[in-house]
Amino acid sequence: MINMIRLKKHGNFYLFPMPRLRIATFNLENLDDRPGEKPTLAERINVMRPQLMRLDADILCLQEVNGQEVPGQTRQLLALQQLLADTPYQDFYQVSTTTADLKQVFNERNLVTLSRFEILESKQYKHQFAPAPFYRAVTATPLEVAKEISWERPILHVRVKVTEEHVLDVINVHLKSKLPTPVAGQKINNFTWKSASGWAEGFFISSMKRVGQALETRILIDQLFDANESAWITVCGDFNAEADEVPMEAIRGDLENTANAQLIQRVMVLCENTIPKPARYSLFHRGHGKMLDHVLVSRSLLTYYQGAEIHNELLHDESLAFATDQLFPESDHAPVVAKFNIPDFNTLPASASQQ
Repeated sequence: MINMIRLKKHGNFYLFPMPRLRIATFNLENLDDRPGEKPTLAERINVMRPQLMRLDADILCLQEVNGQEVPGQTRQLLALQQLLADTPYQDFYQVSTTTADLKQVFNERNLVTLSRFEILESKQYKHQFAPAPFYRAVTATPLEVAKEISWERPILHVRVKVTEEHVLDVINVHLKSKLPTPVAGQKINNFTWKSASGWAEGFFISSMKRVGQALETRILIDQLFDANESAWITVCGDFNAEADEVPMEAIRGDLENTANAQLIQRVMVLCENTIPKPARYSLFHRGHGKMLDHVLVSRSLLTYYQGAEIHNELLHDESLAFATDQLFPESDHAPVVAKFNIPDFNTLPASASQQ
């Protein structure tokens, strides 16, 4: 879709195209293809492919994309290939997270970024900017020595050539969930804790991981701003945190927190803020809507912002006993999309561009 903008100078009007840009994020919730598993991949594709088509995204950040193995081959995103088949996304540029040796994707919860525009380069980061902290569990039995607390997923960063004039830095993240991290000797089974103290410490460790990932993301953002104070940056993904929680505040860098006016151009803006609060949620849990999936943009990109959408009309409450994956084969998360009109200044007549 191409919008038109009209400029006037000395009684003359100039029409030139305003290329639209739709940036979306979607947690696919363990997209996989396992024999005998219910719901089947075909059943999931039947309800999820229309969701992707409705997004009509130019840049799409996906989370929880599992890898599949074929004998004699490296692990690949075969389930994703089937989901994207017969859609425009099958021809998009595609980058995903990989194992440390760069030879194959992870078994579970890969990040994938798809782009209609050319991807110039890609990198992933894990403990490159924020080393894993050491922590000694206080409720573990038997007592343990201090161990590194490492987060499970890297950050995926790609640079996209949106116009001849502008490159967009796209950062795809999936921060640690709020599920407590197991503590040695503190669990009876996968669902039952021996003590409230053990649960609290597991929750604390997960919080450390989530905030650590947010810190690493913010350091990456600041490095991009160091190189270009007017950089076009977007951070998309499942943050497992609402807007006013510490991980989100760390990534946003609001002036209310830094109290430094020199950092005003480095604030990251939540696109969802233009959506009325009653409709501002991407997940239902225990009867309450939670906004855990976000699209943030730099102020320079906000100049061209047109609005946001959260496709949450059919979200179910994932915490209810009957809300099984077989009954609800779609994702528990709603996709989020931010819309922009991006001027390509190369299309302007010389006289108009000098207005």
